Amino acid sequence: MDIICHAGTDLLLLPKRSRIILTAGIYLIMKFIYFPETGYGQTQARNQPLFARQNLVAWCIVPFDIKNRDSEERAQMLKRLGITKLAYDWREKNIPGFDDELNALNKYHIDLQAFWLMSGTDAGRDKNVEAVFSFLSRRHVKTQIWLMLSPDDAFDHLSQIQKVDSASKSVKYIVEAAARLGCTVGLYNHNGWFGEPDNQLAIIEKLHLPNLGMVYNFNHAQDQITRFAEFYPSILPYLLAINLAGLRKGDQRIYPINKGDSELEMIRIISGSAYRGPIGIINEDTDPDAEKGLEMNLEGLKEILKEIGDEPALKTYR
Repeated sequence: MDIICHAGTDLLLLPKRSRIILTAGIYLIMKFIYFPETGYGQTQARNQPLFARQNLVAWCIVPFDIKNRDSEERAQMLKRLGITKLAYDWREKNIPGFDDELNALNKYHIDLQAFWLMSGTDAGRDKNVEAVFSFLSRRHVKTQIWLMLSPDDAFDHLSQIQKVDSASKSVKYIVEAAARLGCTVGLYNHNGWFGEPDNQLAIIEKLHLPNLGMVYNFNHAQDQITRFAEFYPSILPYLLAINLAGLRKGDQRIYPINKGDSELEMIRIISGSAYRGPIGIINEDTDPDAEKGLEMNLEGLKEILKEIGDEPALKTYR
């Protein structure tokens, strides 16, 4: 992977034809490394149950925490809970603390499973995008980037074809930058046009970039509950991660796992599929205290595992 990083550093200095050939070579190498036959980025151990504690990723615990834990306290909290992976949902005020976060995770042996990133349709001029990639490059971090696209108001007036083209340009910039660092990118559903799986699939199919996939979030799936069983097979090959939450039909609120009326059947569908990637446990609106929110969702997940008869996964919580 060092070859990829060093090649990316001087890529722009090469003639155009050489850049094209080198970039294609990088993508082919990454396809073999990051996307085994189980699916895009689904690198969970073959002998480990999908919903095992070791496969859980803590998500939505930085801004959604009334205790405002610092990096050290957050890593300690995850260690207490037995969660060994973190998806980092930072805000602009957290940028100066990126190094502290990584240092604390390394100290407590917590994997930086993913790094959240939000941008508009001109990612090349986004200072936060630059800050994230500068950090990842400087610290030699190879991780998943969970990308949420937030277009301006003018985007709403475009045709479907124009929307796909516009979104794809920004996504391509980020995906190619990630490729030079050995990172994958997952399109993150968060309401609106970009949050619809069909639109994300259109972007993926247009770009055909080997380190581009999807992250599916139950906490932003309230309007997709009744369609989940229908579209899930089409997104399955591209999934990098799935984040769980409690859902109720006709209700936009986010509930703890096993307190909704829909997540059981959705989890049952996932359990019976070929998906073998990480499973996110969140605290968005679960409890003001991130630790209590994670505990609530851990307990709720265990109840669902009992319901679907996943005894191998349940054993990892004892």
